[in-house]
Amino acid sequence: MRKIELLVPASSLEVLKIAVIFGADAVYIGGEAFGLRAKAKNFSHDDMKEGIAFAHEHGVKVYVTVNILAHNYDLAGVREYLTELKELKPDALIIADPGIYMYAKEICPEIERHISTQANNTNYETYRFWYNLGAKRVVTARELSLAEIREIREHIPDDMEIETFIHGAMCISYSGRCLLSNYLAGRDANQGACTHPCRWKYSIVEEKRPGEYMPVFENERGTYIFNSKDLCMIEHMDDVINSGIDSLKIEGRMKTALYVATVARTYRKAIDDYMESPEKYQANMPWYQEQISNCTYRQFTTGFFYGKPDENTQIYDNNTYQKEYTYLGFAEAVDERGYAQITQRNKFSVGETIEIMKPDGQNVSVTVKGIYDEEGNPMESAPHAQQKLFVDLGTEIEMFMICLEELNRDRYSKRSQQN
Repeated sequence: MRKIELLVPASSLEVLKIAVIFGADAVYIGGEAFGLRAKAKNFSHDDMKEGIAFAHEHGVKVYVTVNILAHNYDLAGVREYLTELKELKPDALIIADPGIYMYAKEICPEIERHISTQANNTNYETYRFWYNLGAKRVVTARELSLAEIREIREHIPDDMEIETFIHGAMCISYSGRCLLSNYLAGRDANQGACTHPCRWKYSIVEEKRPGEYMPVFENERGTYIFNSKDLCMIEHMDDVINSGIDSLKIEGRMKTALYVATVARTYRKAIDDYMESPEKYQANMPWYQEQISNCTYRQFTTGFFYGKPDENTQIYDNNTYQKEYTYLGFAEAVDERGYAQITQRNKFSVGETIEIMKPDGQNVSVTVKGIYDEEGNPMESAPHAQQKLFVDLGTEIEMFMICLEELNRDRYSKRSQQN
């Protein structure tokens, strides 16, 4: 069996560190230019340098996205950016544009080149094409089934790697090459500025019948591209791991630290449990399901993995994001008193019961004993976002533990109707 990599997104240096500590084998990030998540915080040169160093200290790889579809006016900047990346030494570059690929091969040939899902990689001849050009890895198109992925594995060199999204938002259009954002909002999804119009509601209005809205119906060619559920394969890791995939990728380079920690920790344990014993994996399924339900999510689907989706694989009436926990911050340091130093994200107060999320899979309920500002002044509550605080939680604290406040104990877990 091939060694399985868990590849986790990071929108910022903070989230990268959380991803590393909570179980990622590799992290993918974007710089301040030439990535497809312009609205993400992304990494400055200094943050990228620190993040790569931190990851490497913990035996974790870092891949940098350079996956825009470039216009002529981008090319000079791309060359300059690749020169900077050469000095930073990430483990790989994720590229979609053939022109950028050739620049990377010329400027920083020592850095692995991975082919983005944006390149529409749907067959084994495409994989062979990129392999012959020196690519180490190709990311599958979202539209492939597990059977098709297994067939690709059978027809490509053994040392060529397959990477596949197994959790997160399913981009519309063909592998995310979306035109709607550009047309409706003037923001180019293929330049990293998508406004996610696929999640808006649509109706048709005939010009001579203003105010008379007709719903958009699907046909067999797939108009159900709008408003997709989120991909989730946590219940099918046996099939995924045995399909010939090398890297299991989590979508979410604009997600919060809480989302990344929860998903990374859950998939880490699922992979490790399955590799130890398929029976152990099945026995722990309720825990995986509960954990995934605790972060911000929509209804789930298995996407195209078991065949083409039908109308049951999409949401039409409303979006169903739910949030059961509020992210308060994480332990950036522990002082000599044993207090957690955090940068507060949401309000909490002395006397409240909160949960501490540990990388090992445990969540522990604690009572907030005290809150202090940077000058040591006691505070009854922490109402100011981004305030630096020291928090007495009455228990032993380790760095990178995450502080949470539960909003709703009546968990309503919407499990997918699997195809």
